[in-house]
Amino acid sequence: MQKWIADYLAAQNRAVDTIKPAEIAALLATLRDAHRRDAQVFACGNGGNGANCSHFITDLGKNASEAMGRKFRCHALNDNTPWITAIGNDYDYSDIFWRQLENYARPGDVLIISSVSGNSPNLVKVLEWAKSHDMRTIALVGAKRGRCSEIAEQVIVIGETHYGRVEDAQMHVLHMLCYAFVESAEARA
Repeated sequence: MQKWIADYLAAQNRAVDTIKPAEIAALLATLRDAHRRDAQVFACGNGGNGANCSHFITDLGKNASEAMGRKFRCHALNDNTPWITAIGNDYDYSDIFWRQLENYARPGDVLIISSVSGNSPNLVKVLEWAKSHDMRTIALVGAKRGRCSEIAEQVIVIGETHYGRVEDAQMHVLHMLCYAFVESAEARA
């Protein structure tokens, strides 16, 4: 068992090592700009990635907002179960995110999606909708990249295909996007 654990941790470290600091800095600049303009930040994903997006929005809305003084306006699109099920039932499950943006989003707002495959139909559709409505778009994807990486303006690719390791590394990225504002005067400037 210890060998499996050691091998898993070694593979996890290799996945985290594929994160490029310059790409994180560029995402931080996008979020800082959104904050200055009072633009909204939306995040969404499916399954574990949905949980990561909810966690990210919690940290951005609470911890990063407290550090910045003025609050980030932010919302996790995967958190309203009744709305999601109404859209999925009345229209199509692939519409669950973009149909929410119809009510909330404005040009210049930011959309962050998190996906291992990069091919989830609901994430592809929400990125296409956001792009066509002049939103800033960010995709966190695994090594397969998928269609989401072709649509998004900014892309972070985790160089791994294992779902657990990719989702864990994506959470590293999302935590950095929040804790940079908490811990770095440069990020807040």
